[in-house]
Amino acid sequence: MPINYYIIFALTLFTIGVVGVLTRRNAIIVFMCIELMLNAVNLLLVAFSKMHYGAAYLTDKSTTVGAEAQIFVFFIMVVAAAEVSVGLAIIVMLYRNIHSIDINFLNRLKN
Repeated sequence: MPINYYIIFALTLFTIGVVGVLTRRNAIIVFMCIELMLNAVNLLLVAFSKMHYGAAYLTDKSTTVGAEAQIFVFFIMVVAAAEVSVGLAIIVMLYRNIHSIDINFLNRLKN
């Protein structure tokens, strides 16, 4: 499959994530949209690493080019899981205290 399809698909996913972050007020949906953006970036990293591996494989059959990007994707997923756990803990504490998960209410907590 050509790399253009992966780029278009990842761009679509990332755009949906950005629109969701900018327009939604529910904190859980905002976190889901952030995860969608992270997954779009991960998809591009894996697609480009596979493309570079395919090009390097033609010249050297024992190459490991592109494995670094896939390891980097693994670490991004680990950090994203930690981010979600901390974010959901904050949302739960916010809901316990003010009985709402509307992120616009957080602006009023600054005063």
